[in-house]
Amino acid sequence: MIHAFGKSASAGHALAPSRLVAVLGPTNTGKTHLAVERMLGHASGMIGLPLRLLAREVYDRIVKRIGPRSVALITGEEKIIPPRAVYFVCTVEAMPLSRRVEFLAVDEIQLCADPGRGHVFTNRLLHARGTCETMFMGSAAMGPLVRRLLPGVEIVSRERFSVLGYAGQKKLTRLPRRSVIVAFSAEQVYAIAELIRRQRGGAAVVMGSLSPRTRNAQVALYQSGEVDFLVATDAIGMGLNMDVDHVAFAGLRKFDGKKTRWLTRAEAAQIAGRAGRFQRDGTFGVTGDCEAMDEDLVQSIETHSVEPVLSAEWRSGKLDFGSLATLIRSLSAPPTVPGLKLAEEALDETVLKRLAQEPEIAAATRNRSHLHRLWDVAQTPDFRKTTLDDHLRLVREVFEYLTGKTASQDGGRLPDDWIAAQLEALDRTTGEIDMLSQRLAGVRTLAYVANRPDWLRNPGEWQARTRALEDRLSDTLHEKLMQRFIDRRTSVLMRSLNVNTEVLAGVAPDGAVTVEGQAVGHLTGVAFEPAKGSSALEDKALRSAAQRAVAPELVRRLGQLAADGDGAFSLEPDGTLYWRGAVAGKLAGGRAFAPKVRLVGELGHLAVRERAQRRLEAFVVTCAGQYLFAIKALQDAVADGGVRGLARGVAWRLLEAGGVIDRALVAVEVGALSQQERRTLRALGVRIGAFSLYLPSLAMPDAQTLTRAFAAAEAPHWRPLTARPAPMPTPVPAPHLLAAFGLRAVAGLSVPLDLLERLDETLRAAPRDAGGAVLTAQALEALGLDPATGAAILKGLGFTTARKPRPGEPVVWRRRKDRALPSPTPTEPPRPDNPFAALSVLNATPEHRKRPRPPRRKARTRAASA
Repeated sequence: MIHAFGKSASAGHALAPSRLVAVLGPTNTGKTHLAVERMLGHASGMIGLPLRLLAREVYDRIVKRIGPRSVALITGEEKIIPPRAVYFVCTVEAMPLSRRVEFLAVDEIQLCADPGRGHVFTNRLLHARGTCETMFMGSAAMGPLVRRLLPGVEIVSRERFSVLGYAGQKKLTRLPRRSVIVAFSAEQVYAIAELIRRQRGGAAVVMGSLSPRTRNAQVALYQSGEVDFLVATDAIGMGLNMDVDHVAFAGLRKFDGKKTRWLTRAEAAQIAGRAGRFQRDGTFGVTGDCEAMDEDLVQSIETHSVEPVLSAEWRSGKLDFGSLATLIRSLSAPPTVPGLKLAEEALDETVLKRLAQEPEIAAATRNRSHLHRLWDVAQTPDFRKTTLDDHLRLVREVFEYLTGKTASQDGGRLPDDWIAAQLEALDRTTGEIDMLSQRLAGVRTLAYVANRPDWLRNPGEWQARTRALEDRLSDTLHEKLMQRFIDRRTSVLMRSLNVNTEVLAGVAPDGAVTVEGQAVGHLTGVAFEPAKGSSALEDKALRSAAQRAVAPELVRRLGQLAADGDGAFSLEPDGTLYWRGAVAGKLAGGRAFAPKVRLVGELGHLAVRERAQRRLEAFVVTCAGQYLFAIKALQDAVADGGVRGLARGVAWRLLEAGGVIDRALVAVEVGALSQQERRTLRALGVRIGAFSLYLPSLAMPDAQTLTRAFAAAEAPHWRPLTARPAPMPTPVPAPHLLAAFGLRAVAGLSVPLDLLERLDETLRAAPRDAGGAVLTAQALEALGLDPATGAAILKGLGFTTARKPRPGEPVVWRRRKDRALPSPTPTEPPRPDNPFAALSVLNATPEHRKRPRPPRRKARTRAASA
C-alpha cells in the first residue's frame, strides 16, 4: 500500500496528507489546463508530459504568462533551468523526482499500459508525489486500475466540452476545411500531404520525430490559416492543442515497433478527440483507402466509453548494484502488487545484457561506481533508430571514455574532440527531408549526452552548440517541408499520376530507383520491384512514378539481354533463368526443343519484351542441343528413318517416356531385335539394361538441370527424392516426369535408375543357390535398401524367392519363369500431333511373334558327297 505525506519546510508542523487526485475523462475536457492552473497556484510545482513537443508547448505557455525566470524545461535532449526556477515542465522520463515540490502532475497516465514506456509511467503513478498535491490526468479507462493501485485516491471525472460525431467516409479531395488527416508512417504522411497540396493548396505536417521548433513552425502555418489541412501521425493524440474541426483517419492500423496491429478503441478515441475546440463541436471519419469504422467503434468514440485498463506495465525501481548479475536480476524481478505486470525487456535492459556479455566490460563493472555508470549510459535513448549493434557501439564508446578505459586527457569525461567530431559530421543543412530528419535525430542523441553534466567537462558550451545546430536544422527542415508540401508546384510522387512534366528520376548503379530523391523501388536485371506503400493511394503513386523512372532503363536492358551471348545466361533446376546473375525469366512449359519462357515483370514495350523472351527461349534450345543430344539424335533418327522396324517402335516409346522405360513393357520387342538393330540403338545412346531401357547421357548434371526444369514447369509442387526409393504420390506422376529425375516406378515406389542397375550387378555377382542369387542383408544395405524395401522392389521386378526363407539365413531370389509379363504401368497416350503415333498399334497387338529365322543349310555328309 502506498501513502504520501508531506511536511512544511518552514514550520516543521505536521500537515494533512498530500492530496492525491486523478482527473480522468476524454479529450477536450481541459485536464492539462487544469493541472497547469493548479500548479501555478502553488509555490512550486512539476508536471510530466508524454512528449517533448507537448512539454515545449506547455513551457512556452507558462513562460508567456509568468516569464522565463521561474520556469524550467527538462527533457532528455534539452534543459533550460534558471537559477531560481520553481516550476518544472518535463517529459515523464526526465522528471527530477529528487526535487521536492508542492504540486506534482503526470499527464496521459493511461500510458501505464504502453508496452514500451509503460513502466516509467507506472513508476510515477506509484512513487512520484508533491508535498501538498499530486494529480494524475488521463483517460477514464484508468479509473478501476487507479482505485486498485492507489487506495483513497480522489477521482475527478471531467465531461467533454463539445460533441464529437462520426462523419463517415470522405475522399481526401472532399475533406472539410480545418481538417487533420492522421496517418501512421512518415511515407504515408508525405504522400497524403502532396496530394492535398495538388488538390487543395497545401498542408502542414506534424510528426513526433520533428523537433519542437519545426513542429511549432508547421502548426503555426495551420493555425494562421495559411493552409487549411494538417497531415500528422498519431503524435497529435497526446494533447497537442489546435483548432481542428474534423479528424480523418487514413488508416486504422499502425506499426507499434514490433508488428502492425489495429488501433485500440482508446487510441482511436484519443486521436479522434482532437476534433472540436472548447465548446465548438467536432467530427471524425475515415478517408482514402481506409476501411469504414464499425458501429461499435463509432459508438465507443462518440460516447467516450473505452475498455478499462486492466494492468499496468511495471519494472522494479529498487535496483541491486551489488554486481552486474544482481543488477540484471533485479530488473526482471516480478511485481508483488496485484494490477501490475512485468514489463517487456526495454532497450536499456537489452543494452545492459548485451554489454554484460563482453569480458572487458564485465571486468570493469566489478568497480561499483563503474557499474552505476554502465547502467547510466545504457539508458541513452536511441533517437537515431539505427540498428542495435550501432547503438551498442555508441554506448560502449561512451562508457569506455567515462570509466577511463579509453585514454583521454579529460580523465573520465567524454573528450571535447569526440563530441566536436560528432557534431561536425551532422552540421550540414543540405539534403532532402529524410536526410535532415536523420541528422536531427543524431543531434538529439548528442543533446542528451550534452545534458548529462557529469559526462562532459564543459556541458553548458556543448548544450548551447547542440541547441544551435538543432535550430539550424529545424529551420531548414521547415523550409523543405514548405517547399515540398505548400510552395512547390511539382511533387515527388503525385505529379507522376496525371501530369506530363519532367521529373527527376533515375536508377542508381546498385539498382535503387528514385524519383525526386524518393526511393520508389529496385531494379535487378530486368525485374523491377516497386517499393511497398502503406496505402493503395501511395502504392498507385509509387507505381506511376516508378514507370517513368524505370521505363527508359528497362528498354535499354531488355535490348542488351536480347543481344547478349549464351555466356550471359544460366538455368536452374527449378526453371529460373538468370541473366548476368539476375532473375530474367521462368520456364513455363513446352518441350526441350520448343520451350516456352515467361519474362519477369510487366514494364517495357511489348515488342521489346517479346524479343527478350525469344532470346531466353533460344538459350534453352541451345542448352538442350548441347546436353540433351541423345534425345535429339533419337528424335532425328525416328523422323528421318535412321532407325527402322521394331527398333523404331522401341525408340518412339522411349522418347514418349522421357528417356526411361521399363524393359518388361517392351520385352517382346527387345527380344526380337536383331544384332544390327541393337547396334543401331546403342549408337544412338540407348542402353538396354537388365530392368530398363534408358539414355545414360540424361543422368549427366547439366542434362538433369534441363529435364528437371521442364518437370518443374509441368509439376511445380512435386519434388521427389532422387537418392533413395520413396512412395509414389497420388496421383501417380507421368513416366516422363519420373524420368526427368532419373527415376522409375517399381512396385508403387519411385526408384533411382542407377540403383536398379547396381541391383542387377549385385544379383549377378551374388553366390548361387537353388537356382537363384543369394542376397544378404549386407548386400541390400550396401545398396541403401532395407530388407522390406529391397524385397518389394525385387518382387516388382519379377523376382520370387527360390525357397522359403529361414530365420537368420539370407534370401535366395530367382526370376519367375512361368509368370505372365507384369501388367505394364500405364503410359501416357501418344499425343495426336506425334507423327509416330501410329506405331502404338504395335503395342496393342495381342500376340507378338519373333521374326522367323532363315533355315540353316544342312551339312553334307560324307556319304552324300560320295
